[in-house]
Amino acid sequence: MQINFTDTRPSDARLVAHIADKGKMPSGLELALDEGAEAARFKGTAGQLFESFVERGGKAVRVAIAGAGAPDAEARHANCEKAGAAISAKFMTSGATDLALDLTDSGLDAVHAAAVLLGLRLRAWRHDVYRTKMKAEEKITLAAVTVVGAPEGTEAAWADYAALAEGVEFTRELVAEPANTIYPGSFVERCKERFDGTGAKLRVLDEAEMEDLGMGALLGVGLGSEQPSYLLAIEWNGGGDEKPVAFVGKGVTFDTGGISLKPGPGMWDMKFDMGGAGAVAGAMLTLVKRKAKANIVAVMGLVENMPDGKAQRPGDIVTSMSGQTIEVLNTDAEGRLVLCDALHWTQVEYKPARIVNFATLTGAMLIALGNEHAGVFSNNDALADDLLAAGRETGDKLWRMPLAPAYDKLIDSPISDMKNIGPREAGSITAAQFLKRFIMNDTPWAHCDIAGTVWAEKPGLTWGKGATGYGVRLMDQLVRNTLEN
Repeated sequence: MQINFTDTRPSDARLVAHIADKGKMPSGLELALDEGAEAARFKGTAGQLFESFVERGGKAVRVAIAGAGAPDAEARHANCEKAGAAISAKFMTSGATDLALDLTDSGLDAVHAAAVLLGLRLRAWRHDVYRTKMKAEEKITLAAVTVVGAPEGTEAAWADYAALAEGVEFTRELVAEPANTIYPGSFVERCKERFDGTGAKLRVLDEAEMEDLGMGALLGVGLGSEQPSYLLAIEWNGGGDEKPVAFVGKGVTFDTGGISLKPGPGMWDMKFDMGGAGAVAGAMLTLVKRKAKANIVAVMGLVENMPDGKAQRPGDIVTSMSGQTIEVLNTDAEGRLVLCDALHWTQVEYKPARIVNFATLTGAMLIALGNEHAGVFSNNDALADDLLAAGRETGDKLWRMPLAPAYDKLIDSPISDMKNIGPREAGSITAAQFLKRFIMNDTPWAHCDIAGTVWAEKPGLTWGKGATGYGVRLMDQLVRNTLEN
């Protein structure tokens, strides 16, 4: 979607939108609009929308008013995003190709005006690449927004948010694509294309290089697939000589469960079992595009988990890069095997000041928290608090879950250093305890289990049904709050 800025409303604008605070209509509107909004009980609450037609210059003009809630509300930023998203949701398939967003005398400052645009753009994204038989009224038509009378500084604020939108959209693209187009090798290639010319450095380790490093846990997951496994690292150095913060993502591009085969119903959604890697890639694109003043490294373990004569079996023992041995009791608990080697390599290679991993790791997390929150586990209270704060600010909400020695004992194995699963109870916690065993020297670490948040079965505030882009905003805000202030 193109977003342009101008001082005066285009004379040929046939679709015009305004923003209204709660209890206050925009100034200068026709009496018919004021009366119509009152009759429709439009109050300007966040995300509420009223539309009508008026005559201007001898032509019928479609006018919409979106509510941004109370100007002093604690959720002012989120409410402005809701206002923009409401406009997109209403008009993205309306047949109109252009929309004029008139912010003249809106009362918004530059940041909140940009928030309206962010909500508008994010809600307008939809993955229609493979839809060939849509009816005309189903197709997205809205392609450009002309912003009129924006507060001073809005263009600069929007440039920053445009990078954020691009990162969220890239994550959604990766997560929405089917596994026959996004597999480990093609994931790497798409990242190479998107980061080309940005100043970021990409490193790719193939299977031979990972075998030389002893990554038996990660490589074991991909043994049954015809698609080679990879480790992808993206480096951004914008913060001087400081140690980097590391984001690590699980990238299982399709998860059948391996020999421990999943039930058929619903298996299709395992195409988004690479949602952690997708989120990390999108977050890095945002940080690089906006030239973040921080040192960041993103590492993604990319594999496909398939059943085959060469696939690892339940009961096999693998040796991780750290030297720790793992009894693989269930080949469907594969994400932690990918992450443990990716986490160890990241610490050896970059010695990060902090490390946060993202993974669609356990179905138990979905049972515990549903689709409203992701779970966060951490060995460091300050890091956990920083993540929780970033989640509250962005809407990528987190809920802290426990770690404790009693849970850790549940993954002890009688014949190796550990099992890759514990009992049925506390499944998300024992998965986190597994990862914690690979954190060195008490490095501040957090694990975000995002199994319930990367995909939505119904539209949300700034997304449609499908990939949400969860995690991008969380990581970006964490960097803003802790490294750039």
